[in-house]
Order: sequence, then structure tokens, then C-alpha cells
Amino acid sequence: MESYLPIILVLAVAAVLGGLCLGVSFWLGPRRRDTAVAFPEKEATYECGIPPRGTVHIRFFVRFFLVALLFLLFDLEAAFLYPWVVVYRAFLADGRGLFALAEMGVFVGVLVIGFVYVWKKGGLEWQ
Repeated sequence: MESYLPIILVLAVAAVLGGLCLGVSFWLGPRRRDTAVAFPEKEATYECGIPPRGTVHIRFFVRFFLVALLFLLFDLEAAFLYPWVVVYRAFLADGRGLFALAEMGVFVGVLVIGFVYVWKKGGLEWQ
């Protein structure tokens, strides 16, 4: 139980600080919405001083977000390969080089399978 004490302490401090921030913002925050009735321009969307024309709710294609998320996913996993290459020499020195290479092979294999799946499903197409 002693080894879990720092984790419990960090979670408790995070919960107290989170609750404190929420309480202070609730206590100090504005409560009256009657000014929106008197001044409707206060509730209008502000866009660099230009009054909005038409609706301010624009529909975005989900495909844009999917491509962005896939880029982040594969980019971050590719960035994971660089530190692994640096640590690989230590694995070789310890005699665990083949095991580390097999682990990375499984990791890259899952990446390739995911990439081929997304490619075949047309997840990388803009149209």
C-alpha cells in the first residue's frame, strides 16, 4: 500500500485543485444573462470585427477530421521509432536484440495493417 501512496496523493491534490478552480470560477463568474436581452450583439459571434453573414454554424466534412487524425496517429507512431533506434544498441549489448527487433516488427506490422486497411477503405481520399 505504501507504493500507491504517491499516486493517491497526486490524485487527491488534482481533485482538490480541480474542485477549487471550478468553485472559484462559479463564485466569481457572471450569473446574469439579462444583458443579452438588452444588448443582443453581446451574444453575437465575433469574427475579427466583421459582422457574421448568414449562419455561423458551418458543417465540416468528417473526412477532413479523419485524415487529420490518421496523420497524427501515423506521425506520432513514426516519431516513436527514433527513440527506439537509440535504445536498440542497449538491447543488443544486453543480448536482447532479437527480442526487441521482434517487438518492433509486431509494432510496425500492426501499423502497416492499419494503414492498408485505411487505404483500402478510402480513408485517405478527399472526394
